[in-house]
Amino acid sequence: MNLDIMLAFLGLHAINPICVITPYPGPSNAGGREAQRAMAVEMRPAQALRLWHDVMLTLVRDAQPDLSSRQLAILLTVYLEAPPHTVRGLAAKLDVTKPVITRALDSLAKLKLTARRRDEFDRRNVIIQRTVDGALYVEKLGDILVALGKDLPR
Repeated sequence: MNLDIMLAFLGLHAINPICVITPYPGPSNAGGREAQRAMAVEMRPAQALRLWHDVMLTLVRDAQPDLSSRQLAILLTVYLEAPPHTVRGLAAKLDVTKPVITRALDSLAKLKLTARRRDEFDRRNVIIQRTVDGALYVEKLGDILVALGKDLPR
């Protein structure tokens, strides 16, 4: 896997030789651009990879079931981007087929991280819904990233 792709998965932007992490400002854009600038973190690609490694180790060691990269990308899209989310929309965003999204959503639904319902106005569409368990999982993931990011060597 290409380093740029791996960093993009983490929400990092490669700038040789430094990566800049800009935290998601939230749906209300709390704090605006000034808060984003104040919270930006600079790190080298090796540090970004160490952080990713440490987060993955923490998730693997946790009692929670492991999520694939695809499942995690879908979960984060559903929770970090404004709804509504549909199978068709997620497939287009991830550049994969609808059956690929459906299989990943089946796994996420079994873990109660997402739910699905038919669109009342267009029964052909399936709306992906957030769940309490999914919100807690994403919040925990964010907490892990912050905690492990603080421990990175400078």
